[in-house]
Amino acid sequence: MYKDFIKLTIPNILTNLTIPLVSIVDVMLMGHMEESYYIIAIGLSVAIFNLMYWSFGFLRMGTTGQVAQAFGVSDTARMQSILGKGIAIATFLGLVFIVFQDPILSLCKEVIDVSDSTLVLIDAYFEIRIYTAPASIILFVINGWLLGIQQPKRALVIALLINTVNIILSYSLVQYFNYGIRGVAIGTLVAQFAGLALGMYYVIREYSFQFFITLKSTLIRDSGWREFIQVNGDLFIRTLCLLFTMTFFKVNAAELEVNLGAGNLLLLEFISLSAYGIDGLAFAAESISGKYFGRANLGQLKKSIVVAFQIGIIIGLFGTLVYLVFGRQILELLTNQEQVIDAAMPYIGWVIIAPLIHSIAFIWDGIYIGCTASREMKWSLLISTVVVFLPSYYVFSSIMGNHGIWLSFTLFMVSRGLIQSVLVKRGIFSRL
Repeated sequence: MYKDFIKLTIPNILTNLTIPLVSIVDVMLMGHMEESYYIIAIGLSVAIFNLMYWSFGFLRMGTTGQVAQAFGVSDTARMQSILGKGIAIATFLGLVFIVFQDPILSLCKEVIDVSDSTLVLIDAYFEIRIYTAPASIILFVINGWLLGIQQPKRALVIALLINTVNIILSYSLVQYFNYGIRGVAIGTLVAQFAGLALGMYYVIREYSFQFFITLKSTLIRDSGWREFIQVNGDLFIRTLCLLFTMTFFKVNAAELEVNLGAGNLLLLEFISLSAYGIDGLAFAAESISGKYFGRANLGQLKKSIVVAFQIGIIIGLFGTLVYLVFGRQILELLTNQEQVIDAAMPYIGWVIIAPLIHSIAFIWDGIYIGCTASREMKWSLLISTVVVFLPSYYVFSSIMGNHGIWLSFTLFMVSRGLIQSVLVKRGIFSRL
């Protein structure tokens, strides 16, 4: 089973690491501009779109879990049906974002307390990036389907294409054509649609053009909508809680004194980098646990959980050691502004311990998704957000300042792992 995990984990990690790589490049491009508010503008702009698009990241998770279970019993018709439902919903949601872009931007600006110079940059980024909505959300579904059928290498190829196009185009537009933050947004727009084209090619190659011919009957007559909506509804609430916490943390961390705010946003890139790396293992856990859950093989399912945590601890320790040794050097890559680096360094300890602490929650996420234990995931995030994070933030930030903000986020991640450890018997094992 170790071989199965490694075979899936390595391409998943490589795929995931390309995602924060683009964000890091964007931050580097803005971090070498003349003023610190460029860093805050790109950080908050990305946070806005993460909140918007990743609110529907449940479509990837729900697709992976249900497709993996169908894959475990070789039910091709169900795999195709789940994919069709996901693409239809994603297309609709993407178009809704485009139609309602003006009120969405106005609402975002109402809750962000930053300078007018920063708001102008956010406007410029938003008015371009919003048109990536259909491609970005459909790609959630396609990536979930690829993970479910245990084809992570194809997902890696899509990610490499997206991020290569994004980095090259963004760099060129910023450095050579002086497009500023608009250049970063244009690079993302072109890259997302390039990735969508490749993803649809994989769908056609797997199911031929018959996929589109049967799509109408799949959506109208096919059963399974109730399960699809129930699972994805729970995951939607779970995802909203996670995104609320991340965005609340990011906005409040950025609204401090300008150099400290910029330093906090740079440190959050460390969190993203380690999270995407550990999630590579979590994605492998989704595929493998879903396969054995679909086969109702409790023994192999429990074995897969043990193996996932053994590998996860190793990955978490590696991330912690990297940040411990190279923390300042990574900050120096992100920006050449010494005042921002100096403001961030007193708080780097929180990101050093993050990979090991966060790995527990991420691995449980993968297992719960694979077994479609969506209700338990929902409650674990609701409790961690409302009962742990928010009270901790208001108590500790008033006492400890910026350290209190980071402590509240760390407690949030710890509580997620503990709650899911307690709920695993009821949420997963008892169903077999």
